[in-house]
Amino acid sequence: MIELLDPTTIAVLALVAFSAGFIDAVAGGGGMLTVPALLSIGLPPHIALGTNKLSATFASSTAAFTYYKKKLFSPAFWTQAFIATLVGAIIGTLIVDYISTEWLEKSLPLIILAVAVYTIWHPQPKADNHELPKDDPKIKTKQWGQGLALGFYDGVVGPGTGAFWTVSSMSLYKMNILLSSGLAKAMNFTSNIASLVTFIILGHVNWAIGLTMGVCLMAGAFIGAHSAIRFGAKFIRPIFVTVVVVMAVKLAYSAWF
Repeated sequence: MIELLDPTTIAVLALVAFSAGFIDAVAGGGGMLTVPALLSIGLPPHIALGTNKLSATFASSTAAFTYYKKKLFSPAFWTQAFIATLVGAIIGTLIVDYISTEWLEKSLPLIILAVAVYTIWHPQPKADNHELPKDDPKIKTKQWGQGLALGFYDGVVGPGTGAFWTVSSMSLYKMNILLSSGLAKAMNFTSNIASLVTFIILGHVNWAIGLTMGVCLMAGAFIGAHSAIRFGAKFIRPIFVTVVVVMAVKLAYSAWF
């Protein structure tokens, strides 16, 4: 248990959550802000990850519904990805319970920094078509591979999953960024809800913090999803990467020194 949070800490967490919801809906990777923030207030890594899943589910559901309403996500086409992501997330979350707290404390900053570096340096795939790929056996195989891998990653760690979904979908299916983002938000919600249920069963959720941040994440995701659909994601990248690197370095310093 952690001590009752003071108003200033609650306000900071709320602001971080709103920003993360906005960023996650635009470019993915909002968890790279919320997980370090939760760790920085003294939550044990398992609880931080579980609490983050609770709050993230609010944001991903809001963003996913927004993209679906705008006809930027077709559930029927992505059934295999949905099932694979569900399975991967549950397996990943169960594995977290067997990982030592000390290992998580030291490894999370490294993972977050690695994702930040990847976000900076990865080539941006270009796709101008606004159509789904042709449905064939290869597409189903890709969906299973992508869903299992990213669902598992989201269950074990989480930060950057949305960004990975967007980038990999653009590369695998040659879809434009809006369709890829729509898929990312829907699959992110799938792995979030599967992982959250598992974390709840394991008792790794701080409900008060998770619900408070969840409401702010939902507000940020609503504005972010509409902004992304209207303006695109490029304008958020410099701010996103800068904040992530600063917080990850701070976390690494605290864990190792």
